[in-house]
Amino acid sequence: MMLYHPQLTDYLESLVPERPAILQEMEAHAQATDFPIVGPVVGQFLYTLARLIGARRVFELGSGFGYSTAWFALAVRENGGGEVHHVVWDETLSKQAQEFLSRLGVMPLMRFHVGEAVQTLQQVGGEYDLIFCDIDKQGYPASWQVVKQHLRVGGVALYDNMLWSGRVWDDADNSPATRGIRELTRLIAEERDFTFSLLPIRDGVLMAVKLRTGSTREP
Repeated sequence: MMLYHPQLTDYLESLVPERPAILQEMEAHAQATDFPIVGPVVGQFLYTLARLIGARRVFELGSGFGYSTAWFALAVRENGGGEVHHVVWDETLSKQAQEFLSRLGVMPLMRFHVGEAVQTLQQVGGEYDLIFCDIDKQGYPASWQVVKQHLRVGGVALYDNMLWSGRVWDDADNSPATRGIRELTRLIAEERDFTFSLLPIRDGVLMAVKLRTGSTREP
């Protein structure tokens, strides 16, 4: 389902400030290989948000070949430095990301992991300013229990593809991925200690801010 008029997409992309050539090269690579990325409009949002909150510790769950990672790394560098964790299940994708990000000049910030994303976050541990999740959608609900534990108070969790090309409101669609997105939305909506918004940019980005450490709302 087409959620937005092509002219709107073109207009929003025209407003993205000039970005490094390597990001444009990554966009071309994604198009040539039919690899899903967040694209420049969401990428600019990720960068802006990371700058806004002064993020210096970022953890990505499901990083692909590093496109969204690049936006975070640029923001963290501008924020004074820190660390950005790139996690992907595939060694080839990890190597591609390392090549692109090396050319972007952000390698001193980078931490690369190959493995299951949520388990990697648990193993690495620590608190983060921002956690971005773009894993298999049926895994979204279980990931939330881990993500929220590793956010600092005031930190932000982001989940991609939360409109799922309109499938989330299609009552006939009960696929595992669609159910996973609906369940995650319900879980976050019930959190007493988070406030959230679902932003209708591209395929939907859910942003949840941790207000305090505590428990979910009682019925």
